[in-house]
Amino acid sequence: MNTIGNILRLTTYGESHGAAVGGILDGCPAGIKISLDDIQSELDRRKPGQSHITTQRNESDTVEILSGVHDEMSTGTPISFIVRNKDHHSSDYNNLKNIFRPSHADYTYIAKYGIRDHRGGGRSSARETVARVAGGAIAKAILSHFKIDIAAYVSQVGDIHLNKDHSSLDLSNIESNIVRCPDNQVAEDMIEAIENAKKQQDSLGGVITGIIKGVPAGLGEPVFNKLHADLGAAMLGINAVKGFDYGSGFEGTSLPGSVHNDSFYSKDGEIQTRTNNSGGIQGGISNGMDINFRVAFKPIATLVKTQNTINRQKEEVTIQLKGRHDPCVLPRAVPIVEAMAALVIADHLLIQRTRQL
Repeated sequence: MNTIGNILRLTTYGESHGAAVGGILDGCPAGIKISLDDIQSELDRRKPGQSHITTQRNESDTVEILSGVHDEMSTGTPISFIVRNKDHHSSDYNNLKNIFRPSHADYTYIAKYGIRDHRGGGRSSARETVARVAGGAIAKAILSHFKIDIAAYVSQVGDIHLNKDHSSLDLSNIESNIVRCPDNQVAEDMIEAIENAKKQQDSLGGVITGIIKGVPAGLGEPVFNKLHADLGAAMLGINAVKGFDYGSGFEGTSLPGSVHNDSFYSKDGEIQTRTNNSGGIQGGISNGMDINFRVAFKPIATLVKTQNTINRQKEEVTIQLKGRHDPCVLPRAVPIVEAMAALVIADHLLIQRTRQL
């Protein structure tokens, strides 16, 4: 239950306040260029303390590759990597040992296992996503070999929306601001909203949009393991995610079929569609158009302000959380969304290569 993928399989391990987090990526083909700097660059986009609107936990998130790579080339054997935890303030959580924090996994972990690691949420902490981002960076290297590119950006924070189609945006601007929104004017409004939430000891949710370019037609399975189903499962497995849609999504339900259908045509010998309400996927299989999707994140559940809850003795208590927390998870979640998309697409690409010589 800690593994994703069929041919390309990532298994993650570790807890928020344990010695380390890491993963084993099996199934990576031999001969793929694996740059430690590229993996570290992705981790730097996810790591805490990168701006004043993120948690100030001070982790370098330095990755070490233990196996499966030689002279920056994959050897075809399992790639093992580790990121050691350095700045964990476990004492910040001592008062929570027997208390269930609102909207956290404290109670459900007790219900499932009968025991839980109360230090930062243990395995349920988003700290675990370090391993997903590192594994996703390797998946990106596989996709780069096949000229497939993935980008994600923040398209909504609270009630502030970026109401522009991705095709009209300059996605090279995503990293030009700390909220990772490609429209700098909208980004300023988002940053201000996050700052205000932080001052009020509150949090904000929002939406991340993902774009996958260069995917060939034919990826995905016809019944189970449809491409959009696997993408959705990967995104819904990210901490704080509440929803996933692709193409026209829920908005498409208000359109008549005559408007919603994507008509085909041929351009320079390539089959394309004039519109892309399908989001690049039809019948669970990629059709060669850009795959676009959206991931909805709830406001982060950890708040500094006083809240009502109960303890393990079922007594009503109040809590005021300590520690260092994000007022909005969206900016740091962008590389996580990209990583999960890369793992799914790379896995389906390898599956498809077993279908045809």
